[in-house]
Amino acid sequence: MTTAVLHDLDLTSEAYVSDPHTAYDRIREAGDAVYLSTHDAFGVGRYDAVRQVLGDWETFSSARGIALNDLTNEATAGMIIATDPPEHDALREVLADKLSPRALRALGESVNAQAGVLVDDLLGRTTDFDAVVDLAQAFPIQVVLDLVGLPADGRDEVLRWADAAFSAAAPMSERTMAAFPLLQEQLAYLSSIHRDDLVEGSMGRAIYDAADAGRIAQESCVPLMSAYVTAGVDTTINAISNAVQLFAEHPEQWDALRRDRSLLPNAVNEILRYDSPLQYFCRVATRDAEIGGDPVAAGSRIVVFYPSANRDERKWGNPLEFDIARPDAAEHLAFSYGIHGCAGQGLARLEAQAMLGALAERVERFEVGEPVRRLNQLIRGLAHLPTSVRLAD
Repeated sequence: MTTAVLHDLDLTSEAYVSDPHTAYDRIREAGDAVYLSTHDAFGVGRYDAVRQVLGDWETFSSARGIALNDLTNEATAGMIIATDPPEHDALREVLADKLSPRALRALGESVNAQAGVLVDDLLGRTTDFDAVVDLAQAFPIQVVLDLVGLPADGRDEVLRWADAAFSAAAPMSERTMAAFPLLQEQLAYLSSIHRDDLVEGSMGRAIYDAADAGRIAQESCVPLMSAYVTAGVDTTINAISNAVQLFAEHPEQWDALRRDRSLLPNAVNEILRYDSPLQYFCRVATRDAEIGGDPVAAGSRIVVFYPSANRDERKWGNPLEFDIARPDAAEHLAFSYGIHGCAGQGLARLEAQAMLGALAERVERFEVGEPVRRLNQLIRGLAHLPTSVRLAD
């Protein structure tokens, strides 16, 4: 059996960062597991193959490194994203209480109210704004950092730190190297926070309580807070800003959502399927295996491309069509899958639905100017999106 090889695909190149879907089309066309010689790794982009890898942690391990460079893999060893059971289960359980469906139901009224206040305040001042800076960034930072219980003094830096955390998982490049000082800055800040500085009843307090009870190691507290703060804002920011752009480009879909708010959950799923923020993470094969019909040897690094799976024509009818009524939109893999499915995905969905619901009450039509792409090697999103709205009567 011959393994397909792509020699010219460089995940650090401007061509890839600015237009990853051209690369994903090539990977899907070539096979289930395609050798990327530039990175000495196998790229996986077909839906069934991606789901297979993500669903089999025993064969495709996160504990052997989720990044495409050794420095980050060494630095993240033992963190929740780079562990397998049983270590992973213990860390995940600490987050579960604050992110359970019951806990999120209790948060729902507050999150909806915060979204309404933000939208009312913004649209009360202007109908011309930056949908990224004025809307998408402001909301999840407030919600997530309140949940974690962090004091106000470090909140302005969260976006820089989150951007750096994802950049650091890419193959080594100037952009990757520039991320490391920011990661050290974030860890130093979190390490400087005394548990009494964290809000009573917050996730941050719960993490330290779990360490006191012996459920996790004390040295896991700061990395666990870091991981959640990093992952907890980026997906929601990009989902909200992508939604504004998509609904500006597809006004009939916005009209459908305004007519029928029961479409909100599925609309969020379709936004995440159509334009998935997280581009990839890695696994390492623990034994000789096959991905789909393609062999990979033990020790091989596997790059899992989530957005590619979410536009795989083998899975989705008309994958390039944005349709908030798509019946299988919930099967997207933007939040990963299996034991490493995003722990905070319920909160991310809640936030995105709250923001879109608040906008649907006030906005009849979006018009957007030229978007400015955020150049991050792992997260695809917008840095700026000039937006004008026509208010509803």
